[in-house]
Parts: sequence; structure tokens; C-alpha cells
Amino acid sequence: MMSKKLLSLLAVMLCATRLIAAEYHVAKNGSNANPGTKSTPFLTINHAAALARPGDVVTVHAGTYREWVAPAFSGTDADHRITFRAAPGELVEIKGSEVVRDWASLGNGVWEKRLPDRFFGEYNPYNDIIFGDWFFPKEMQLHTGEVYLNGKALEERLNVRDENSWSCRYSGDSTVIQANFGNTNPNNALVEINVRPACFYPQKTGVNYITVRGFHLSQAATQWAPPTAEQVGLIGTNWSKGWVIEDNVISDSKCVGITLGKDRASGQNVWSADMSKDGSVVYNEMIIRVIAGGWNKGNIGSHLVRNNKIYNCGAAGICGSFGAAYSRILNNVIHDIYKRRNFYGAEMAGMKFHGAIDIEISGNRVHGAFVGLWLDWMAQGTLVKKNVFYDNDYVDFFPEVNHGRYTVIGNQFLSGFSLRDWSENGIYRKNTFAGMLSRAPQERVTPVFKDHTTELLAVKPILGGANQFYKNNFKEGDGKAMQPKMHQMDTMDALRGYGLAIYQESAIPIIAKGNKYLKGGLKND
Repeated sequence: MMSKKLLSLLAVMLCATRLIAAEYHVAKNGSNANPGTKSTPFLTINHAAALARPGDVVTVHAGTYREWVAPAFSGTDADHRITFRAAPGELVEIKGSEVVRDWASLGNGVWEKRLPDRFFGEYNPYNDIIFGDWFFPKEMQLHTGEVYLNGKALEERLNVRDENSWSCRYSGDSTVIQANFGNTNPNNALVEINVRPACFYPQKTGVNYITVRGFHLSQAATQWAPPTAEQVGLIGTNWSKGWVIEDNVISDSKCVGITLGKDRASGQNVWSADMSKDGSVVYNEMIIRVIAGGWNKGNIGSHLVRNNKIYNCGAAGICGSFGAAYSRILNNVIHDIYKRRNFYGAEMAGMKFHGAIDIEISGNRVHGAFVGLWLDWMAQGTLVKKNVFYDNDYVDFFPEVNHGRYTVIGNQFLSGFSLRDWSENGIYRKNTFAGMLSRAPQERVTPVFKDHTTELLAVKPILGGANQFYKNNFKEGDGKAMQPKMHQMDTMDALRGYGLAIYQESAIPIIAKGNKYLKGGLKND
């Protein structure tokens, strides 16, 4: 038998070897039987992800990788994280799709492909309906799958009479997809279909201190991501701490691009399971469970999401319920979000966060979204700074049922509808509001926390008002305090107008000093 001294020496030697961080390489000419060096790389990113430990780096070389990367281990802290990076100067794509060939022509531009269940494995997006709390389909039930022709998504329809449309049916052991490719022969083109629910997402919670840098990630069959469910994005953190997601291009997620979201254990679409309860009651109950389950600064959040380009996502660019607390969202460009309007719901935005405690949202550019930035519940200690919002279809900024305080400074709200205020205790400094403002009294009761913590102090109603406006610019006013509604959602807004006239009868008075009003904007100084 080995002596205790020898066993101890071997243990020390083993630990010492892990003090030297490894760099694993992945390339399209590699093999998972290789050792993963630069000259003898692995073939798949996920193989490296199963080996990487704190301090290790996974460098991925040029090519298209069709896989769901699920890191298995955590970094230990910010200085000993596990880093996944595209090799500098190389184009590395991670796709949630597969190429489909050998389409059969049905005439008039319509083609058909039958795929057996084994093609999809454990998950078939063409047998999975988009569903969840606060999701409302319109004319048809939509699937999480998607069809792409030369990189551009076609639109799911009940039939394929129109060019650039597709439909599907599941027959028990196979899936039939029909698509109208117009004058294009799909067998001479690149046709891809979504088959994976994510491109980069841990399959378990608590995988902390991961960096994802420099990739092009696209074409994932993501599910609807309400605040009362596990929020799976094309890339997401799955209830963890300390991720860095930077310098990536993220596109063509069926629902959400980046999720910094809730876990599944605290509840999964609980409102849909019992809609006899008011949704706010359901969410307040969930908040209690999440806090009891460890939602605090030591365990969850503190992510950094910066310098990413995010576009062509069906519902949201970035979202997070609880899991984004203490995070920084910096210098991202987000556009063309929820452009198809083929469903309705309450989670469509360039960025949407629930529980945005001590989040910094700075330097982002958001356009072509539905809502630019939506802070829904528990924005407290939040900083919204020097962002630019324009050409958003509904409203640039929507703070909903927050007690604050939160600070909004140096932003450009340039769409026709600048601010929809359903909160209180916001501090607005040196912003430009180019469009209309609205507010509405609220009956919901929502939480208040001890400053900079998730320690619950009270649950109380939103009275409205108590905002502070200093040195803001209000543009394009026409001298009217009230305006007709611009959208079906405006039926819930009692007051609409330019400038600060909407606050003249707020329950708690506002403070307004040094603001400028151009072209007749009404003032409340």
C-alpha cells in the first residue's frame, strides 16, 4: 500500500498541475481523439467545454460549428474564469441549425422535405409550439423552428402560397417541412433549419465565471422567455454569476438573443398553469421563492455584456428575470427585434429586465425594436446612461412598476414615443426626449429592497410621480397636454403628452428644474 506521505505528495502534484492553465484548440480539421493542442486540435467546442477548468482558455479557429455548447464547469472567480474565444482575426460561427439538402419540388416554387425523428434527436422544434406566460399567438400557433435560405429567415405561415414562407407538420415519426423558395432551387442554395434550443447555454445552473468572446452565434430554436420561467436564449447564463459576453455577433434567435435569466426550479410558466390568479400575485409569490432559493449578490448576476451586435431576434435582444442583477450592459448595438409581429405578448424589447437591482445600462444603441428598454419590476439602484434609442416601433423607455430609485442620465430618446412611465422615484438628468411621454396610475403592489441588496423590506403599491427632472430637453411639443392613443397598449395610459404636463396631477409631486422645451412642449417647472 502507498504510504500517506506518498499519497499526499501525489495530491499536491495533481493540484500543482492545475495551477498551470491549459489552452485547448478547436478546428474544423481536428479530432476529438486529439490532445487539443494548436497543431492537433479538437473537432468540437463542446468536447473542449467538457474538459476546461478554471483559468483554461478554449480557442476556436475559423469555420462553422453546428453544436450546442454547454460548459460543464465553472471558473472560480473573475481571475480564474473559463474563457471561450474565437481565434483572433478568424471568423468562427456557432449555429443552432443544420443544412438540409435533397428537397423535392411540388411546383410553383414550393418544395418539400421529410425528416425522420432521428435527424432531430431529443429535441424537434417542428413539434414544439411557442408557449409561455404572457405569450399570445395571433392567427396561428408558431413553432420554435425556422427555415433559412442563404442566411435569411423565411416566415412561418399556415400555407406556403407566398414566396419566402414555410410550414410544417409532424406525423408521429417524421416531420414534413414545406417551403416556398420562389425562383430559387434550394438544392443549389444554402438551406438551413433550426434544430437546437440554444447555441451556448449550460445545461445546469451555477456554471459561473465563463467568458464568451468574438463569435458569430445564430439560428437557434429558442422558446418564449417570460419572467416566470427558465429563460433560455441563443446564448444564456442559466442562473449563474460572473459571465462576460463580449464582442460577439448574435442573430436569428426565434425568441431571445441573450438571456441572463431565471432558473427552472423556482417555477416554470406558473401563471399559465393557474390563470385564476392575477399575474402580479403570481410574480410576488415567485420573488419569495427566488430569494429563499439563493437570489443574492454572492450567488447570482454580476455579468458583463458588452460590445455585442444583436439583431433579427423574434422577441428580445437581451432579457433577464432576477439573474441580471448587479450586471453591466455596455456598448451593445441592438436592432431589428420583434419585426414580424406574428404574435403578441409582454416580453418584446431591445432589452428587458425584471429585478434590475444595481444594473448599469450604458452606451448602448437600440433601434428597430418594439420597446427599446423595458425595466419591469424592481429597478432599484439602476443606472441608465448615455444610450441612444431611435426608430423603435412603440416606445424607447418603459419603466414599469418600479419603486426606484433609478437614475436616467444623458440618454437620447429619439423615437416618436419617448417615455412610458408606470413607476416612481426616477431621476432624469440631461436626457433628450424627442417624442411623447405617458403615464398611468397602477394598482399592482411590488417589492422594495434594502439598498444594493435583495433583502425584501416591503411590498407596496406604486403611487406614481416622485420623479426628478433636471436639465432635460423636450422636443417637438405641440402645446397639448393630452393626445389620442398611438397603439393598442395605450388604452392603459391615462395621460399622454409632450413635456412634463402629464405629471401635473401625479399622486406624488415631481421636481423639475432647468429643463428646456422646444416647439411648444408644456412645462411643469
